[in-house]
Amino acid sequence: MTRSADGPRPETAVPTGRRGLATRMARAGVGLVLGTATGAVELVLLAVAALFMAYAVAFSRGRRAVPGTVADIAVALSRMERRRLGAFFGYAEEAAHGPLRALAYLVLRAPVGLLGGAILLLTGYGAALLVSLAVSWWITGDYMDGIRPEPWIVVYTAIVGTVLAFIALQGLVGVVKLEKRVARRCLGPSPLEEYERRIAQLSVSRAEVVEAVDDERRRIERDLHDGVQQRLVALGMLIGRARRAGDEERARDLLRQAHEESQRALAELREVAWRVYPAALDGEGLRAALETVAERSPLPVAIDYGLAGRPPHAVETAAYFVVCEAVTNAAKHSGAGRVTVTVAGHGRMITVTITDDGSGGADAAGGGLAGLARRVAALDGGLTVTSPPGGPTEIRAELPCG
Repeated sequence: MTRSADGPRPETAVPTGRRGLATRMARAGVGLVLGTATGAVELVLLAVAALFMAYAVAFSRGRRAVPGTVADIAVALSRMERRRLGAFFGYAEEAAHGPLRALAYLVLRAPVGLLGGAILLLTGYGAALLVSLAVSWWITGDYMDGIRPEPWIVVYTAIVGTVLAFIALQGLVGVVKLEKRVARRCLGPSPLEEYERRIAQLSVSRAEVVEAVDDERRRIERDLHDGVQQRLVALGMLIGRARRAGDEERARDLLRQAHEESQRALAELREVAWRVYPAALDGEGLRAALETVAERSPLPVAIDYGLAGRPPHAVETAAYFVVCEAVTNAAKHSGAGRVTVTVAGHGRMITVTITDDGSGGADAAGGGLAGLARRVAALDGGLTVTSPPGGPTEIRAELPCG
């Protein structure tokens, strides 16, 4: 799935179910084994770096605290570690560090890697011991150390083995979390840099919200000028002609036309008001508003609404306009025969997905979708558009609720 420039990067999809859990555990195990190997290499590098730095302090009069070769190797190893964390542990934080921070990271990470290796080694030894005990009890009959499989001994061994396996598993999980925390602390941006980045994002979001509001006002003015205003002008002309008509039959005919024109003007005014903000969104909530969108759409729209409660008002409004714009685009430009809208909750996030079976090729930078991206970004959400040539088109909005 592609990523919109206006929203955060979506996380990598994680397999679910038993196979997904086994896959994650296997990947984590491989990552810990590699981390043990790199930890040993990093210890050697740190020992060499300590000698070089001692020499630099003693003889170079502080001109260069970290020799170039050591600094380059430290930066290269820190990058390699980040790739390992991303590939096996799902770590995707941005990095902002120099040679000194890379060396500091290696100083903290090498013991963590060796700790993971020690836990893996003890886990493997315990598993091998358990297998040997089981084989000696039930296959060979050559009882290890003379221990016979008495019922209480089997129960005791099973309980102790389960407890030790649980402790080992928790230790490995802790090592993975510690690996991520050390990388985030040493290689990630500093708190000041994070604050500056957040301030810049808020400034951009505020400017985009203002621009989106201006675009919405221009659209409303265009709808009123091109639609309702023209209807009212025609209505005034018909009433004027009816007043000047000398023939009573002709006057009645003109008044009838004026009445029909007033009905059309009223319907168009209601349409404009509905597009500006639907009353159902305040009363019955997002589900009822989306059902109204489906009823008014020229295409069949299937709605799968999976929220138990009502989200915050700002989130409901953003979700509604995302669906409304996506359905309108599908009806006008995609040549689709069906649209599917899915609204689901995942923790504190609400995901709105609109899929159509049209010809694809939607432009995420186009006026309508760009405006939606700005509206979603103002809530710290993200909008993703996937529309390959030939279709299908999928528009996905992720909106935080807390």
